[in-house]
Amino acid sequence: MTHPFLLLRPDQKDPVARRKQLAERQTPEALSNLRSAAPDFQPSPELTAAVNVALALGAPLLLTGEPGTGKTQVAYYLAWYFGVESSLFLLDVRSNTTAEDLLYHFDSVAYFHAAHDPARVGQTIDRALFIRRGPLWQAMEAEGPSIVLIDEVDKAPRDFPNDLLGVLDQGHFFVRELGDKGTRIFRKPGTPPPVVVITSNSERRLPEAFLRRCVFHHIEFTDDLLKKAVAARRPQLAALSQELVDAALDRFRELRGKPLRKKPATAEFLAWLTVLSAHGIDSGKLRSSPLSQLPHLSVLVKDRDDWMVLSR
Repeated sequence: MTHPFLLLRPDQKDPVARRKQLAERQTPEALSNLRSAAPDFQPSPELTAAVNVALALGAPLLLTGEPGTGKTQVAYYLAWYFGVESSLFLLDVRSNTTAEDLLYHFDSVAYFHAAHDPARVGQTIDRALFIRRGPLWQAMEAEGPSIVLIDEVDKAPRDFPNDLLGVLDQGHFFVRELGDKGTRIFRKPGTPPPVVVITSNSERRLPEAFLRRCVFHHIEFTDDLLKKAVAARRPQLAALSQELVDAALDRFRELRGKPLRKKPATAEFLAWLTVLSAHGIDSGKLRSSPLSQLPHLSVLVKDRDDWMVLSR
């Protein structure tokens, strides 16, 4: 079997064989799949307390922290922990996201084309066919408990957070494109309101009215957080000696101590350990290498200016 990190070998010119190897490659599922990694997540006592408060109050849980510290993973962990993995619904926030995207999206362009299609002259066009249910609508239709993840809320337009609270508070909403006069959608009788997890990278300040309504927790990057994450993944990294893990931890702390624009966090460190394990890196070499020449540094450092800082 070809080494998973040596698929590209410029000296080998057999496209057919290389295509087969590319098709058969296997990536570490726990690193690339949040659902698979959920059982390994280790919530801190502070995070556990914040989750319990949010659940008791029925308030959205707002999580902040550096990218890579596990904010998004929390929602997947809760879905796994409470056995509602099939009822986790995601809104991946973008710069043009609106609160209505949490409810549904009506494809007006496709509807217009269908209504003006010569082949459909005289036919009644069902507008319901052009509606895509949003995460909150899907959660309200779930048979039991559900979780709605609103990821990276700080990317949205300024009014989005406050609009969002209005949508979440109502417990119902109106879909004007359903039926002749529109239809009001309600949560299924007897089902609890969805658990709402909201993440933010703190790229800009959120409105105070929004903050007042949320239960807040900041996931601080700490040595304890890192060690717990490594311990949880130790079975997948059995080939690594504890000596090498300790050396990697020391160099990682040293790297984070530099004035970098984008400091690597837990996710990058776990990926780095995976690569070190696959390549059988020697702990002595790891300790003696300058930071700018650490093995597979591209897994940790993702900014050109940061590379320049290390090279100096």
